[in-house]
Amino acid sequence: MFKKIQHDSRRATPHKQSTARMLVFPLLALVCALFVVGKPRAYRRTSEPRQLPQLQTNGLQDIVTWDQYSLLINGKRLFVFSGEIHPYRNPVQSLHLDVFQKVKSLGFNAVSFYVFWGIHEPKRGEISFEGFRDLQPFFDAAMEAGIYLIARPGPYINAETSGGGFPGWGTYTPGIWRTQNTTYIEAYQLYMKTVGSIIAKNQITKGGPVILFQAENEYSGFEAPYTEDFEYESRLLKDIRSYGIDVPITTNDAWPGAHYTTVDIYGYDSYPNGFDCSNPSVWKPDAVPEYFWGSHLDINAEDLNAVYEFQGGAFDGWGGAGYQACSVLLGPDFERVFYKNQFAMSTTLLNIYMIFGGTNWGGIAHPGVYTSYDYGAAIAEDRTLREKYHEIKLQANFLAVSPAFLTTRPQNIYSTQGSFTGNSALKTTQVLDVVGKKTGFYFVRQTDASSFASQPYKLNVPTSAGNLSIPLIGGSLALNGKDTKIHVVDYTAGSTNILYSTGEILTWATIDGRDVILVYGNKGELHETAFTFSGAAPTATVVSGSGASVKQQTLASKNLIVQYTTTGQTVVQVGAKTLLYILDRTNAYEFWVLHPPTTGTFAHFSTENPIIVKGGYFLRSISTSGSTLAIKGDLNATSSFEIIAPSAVSKSVTFNGQPLTLAKTRYGTLTARRAASLPAVALPSLASATWKTANSLPEISSNYDDSAWTVANHTTTVNPNQPKTPVVLFSGDYGYHTGNIFWRAHFNATGTETGFTTSLWGGSAFGYSVWLDSTFIGSWEGDAVHSDYEGSFKFPKKLAPGSGHVLTILQDHMGYEEDWTAASEWFKNPRGIFSYSFEGSNGTTVSVWKVAGNLGGESYVDKTRGPLNEGGLFGERQGWHLPGFNDKSWATGKPTTGIKEAGVSFYRTTFNLNVPSGVDYPIAITVTNSTVNPHFRSQFYVNGYQFGKYVNHIGPQSSFPVPQGILNYHGTNTLAVSLWAADAGGAKLNSIDLKFTSKVESSIGAIVNQPAPAWAPRPGAF
Repeated sequence: MFKKIQHDSRRATPHKQSTARMLVFPLLALVCALFVVGKPRAYRRTSEPRQLPQLQTNGLQDIVTWDQYSLLINGKRLFVFSGEIHPYRNPVQSLHLDVFQKVKSLGFNAVSFYVFWGIHEPKRGEISFEGFRDLQPFFDAAMEAGIYLIARPGPYINAETSGGGFPGWGTYTPGIWRTQNTTYIEAYQLYMKTVGSIIAKNQITKGGPVILFQAENEYSGFEAPYTEDFEYESRLLKDIRSYGIDVPITTNDAWPGAHYTTVDIYGYDSYPNGFDCSNPSVWKPDAVPEYFWGSHLDINAEDLNAVYEFQGGAFDGWGGAGYQACSVLLGPDFERVFYKNQFAMSTTLLNIYMIFGGTNWGGIAHPGVYTSYDYGAAIAEDRTLREKYHEIKLQANFLAVSPAFLTTRPQNIYSTQGSFTGNSALKTTQVLDVVGKKTGFYFVRQTDASSFASQPYKLNVPTSAGNLSIPLIGGSLALNGKDTKIHVVDYTAGSTNILYSTGEILTWATIDGRDVILVYGNKGELHETAFTFSGAAPTATVVSGSGASVKQQTLASKNLIVQYTTTGQTVVQVGAKTLLYILDRTNAYEFWVLHPPTTGTFAHFSTENPIIVKGGYFLRSISTSGSTLAIKGDLNATSSFEIIAPSAVSKSVTFNGQPLTLAKTRYGTLTARRAASLPAVALPSLASATWKTANSLPEISSNYDDSAWTVANHTTTVNPNQPKTPVVLFSGDYGYHTGNIFWRAHFNATGTETGFTTSLWGGSAFGYSVWLDSTFIGSWEGDAVHSDYEGSFKFPKKLAPGSGHVLTILQDHMGYEEDWTAASEWFKNPRGIFSYSFEGSNGTTVSVWKVAGNLGGESYVDKTRGPLNEGGLFGERQGWHLPGFNDKSWATGKPTTGIKEAGVSFYRTTFNLNVPSGVDYPIAITVTNSTVNPHFRSQFYVNGYQFGKYVNHIGPQSSFPVPQGILNYHGTNTLAVSLWAADAGGAKLNSIDLKFTSKVESSIGAIVNQPAPAWAPRPGAF
């Protein structure tokens, strides 16, 4: 294997960070800019510095190999187009296949995934990969869909996950983590060995889908005085190999900074358009990065250019703009400009983060995000498809049929402005196949990325027919703002030689001896596609659609130029063996490229025998049996299909098992219509449902017994944030790492106390409320900015000297901070009381502090739903959120009626669903904002699973998707709601209801309900 050179660590800006990190973005961006300017030689290279080995392997296997151009699987080059999915953010195991199939139908061939250490080993030494934590169903679904996997188990993952994936017990484990520190190395051993062994059994070398394994995650920034820890990197690599990992090991530098280059295939991340979802139409003029190719050559020219995380959306924080805005900021325009720019740098491994975000159910999230992790991704949280899904589908399908791209090199990085067009408002990157020495790809984009202007141009390029100024028949090309075109030169499509095409190629396939080529552009654009023949050029004939705008002309007798506008769909027959589909973007979106499975273990990974189908909301799969073609897919309305398939396997066609009535076009394809079957289903009304309610704050009653609580009596802590209290009042030090936390302080009054001042830490958007005995004395309601807050609360009256009292504090735990900067220990930032004092008295002392969190703490009770699903509210500790709890003795009351004073109430109701099979009708719990007594927090439990954390006055989330499998679509469901009112006047939900977010007829497989154990007496509940 080519020996890699160890580079010094460098400083620049990470592109994916928590909300807190964004405060330092401007400074870091300046550092990054200086870094780039300061290394002109490294970032201006345009060719290989030396001849490099053609094939590399890690010496352990020869199935997954690579060279300076691309990855190879069993000797075949592969553009790895991947999307990020986190199995722990979708606890319904039987839904993995649906999402994988949606990724597959994009034209992608891989999925990258994190594993969250904290949910597998919540108590040190006790590890579980059972239930929703079982990774095997995820692997099996990938195999069934035909998707390769890139495993990223950490031990650190970031991922907007509590603690960045670290377990809660890490907060009180001594020593600096993410270094060679012995306590850290010892801490990760059980988890990494267990998960590593599970992944090892599912490697491609063992017949599974895993082709790459990532070590660490964004090990790029370091807390001074620490720097890159090469000993830690080496030890982690050694450990990973000892678990049986033989596929190549990778790493993802947070920018091309040459960190952790001792892995097999180094790569980097990029989030170039930022996370300002509040301004979704605003781009920076220079937002498109150009230095990545030079960085790649400087760091690891012997490997493919690999981007292990590229922006597919944005996280959104408490009080944010909402994910619909994020999906606009990072929408189809972004994909057209930024993804194509990566292709212009010969990137042949691109992982989109996220392709499906899922849900931060329970306490999964770190404080920078809320319940939804939709991410504005191509596949939304409820598994519906956004427009950006279809845009990236065009790009993925093009790359899948362009093998010449896999051995390309950009030729003019940093010399792109005005190149090949003469228009300085445009940048054109020339990317040539340096191995085949034939095909050229020309990427044309706006110089000013923020521009909305349309720019005219002619493309002046060398071709096998000489230097040409295109279009040749007349007119000019045009590029809209926030768009990029890929023009090809001397491109091969089966037996058809395309001299050039300014219309972008969607896909091509040779079917029944005829090359079917699909090109597209924006509606009304002028384009040309030219063909080269061995003899005299034939004529082109319009066989479908409007031919009024199609012109043709020969060039040097053997070249045929077809000029057209991309409006609707027009089909042109070119000679005897080429069929050209001319499409506008809307029509191009409707096409799907599917591959029937072959045989053997990897039957669903086949890319042979493509079949092209137009129509349907989503086409899932295709198969053949004799002369019958079977299509499986989803419809949301009546659909017109056009099927381009070999005649031998399409004498008859079925859709979701039902025969289609076929007609044949004059050019030999098949057409059919199919109405969607969308049965009417009435959702139960939560407004008219019978609700039961009970007080969930007995802790403030005068006769409450807290003898079962944990005594907070630690006098020291290893936490780097040393408290200003006589005893340690950090919940993590006592094993409570999630949800709501209670504190109780017993004290005897001196008679001079007038109030209580305390500083609590809880993470962004946290809040707390304080009671003196049974009297509410105030709250810090929380906001989107403060992670900690010092509040002062006046006592209602003078306390009698020597009288005994109890202060009760209820606080929210919003998850632990991420620890992106290695050795920073930010994930240890405590949750609890940092300081306190009694106003008017220096002599008042607390005789005992007590703390309560989720029942059992690290020895959590609900093994099925996991360690982060419930917190420390009385109702949670008692199991009131679980189905089957007997609430007959409770009063009747609704969350929309609420409570009249500060406190906590629980509400329960049941409802039945009867959604028929054969459809996919995702459901969300929806609420509306309350403006009267607005300061309250609610959690929504569905069949015991917490699938919503709503903070009314902060927002922005008001719709909480709950997947089928958590919801029982064919029976009874239990919904529990906690309501914590932080105002003296109480609170109520303005509304709460169930809503279908989409309705499609679907070929989705059977959804198996996740286990939802019913209530049973809870030993030790208090």
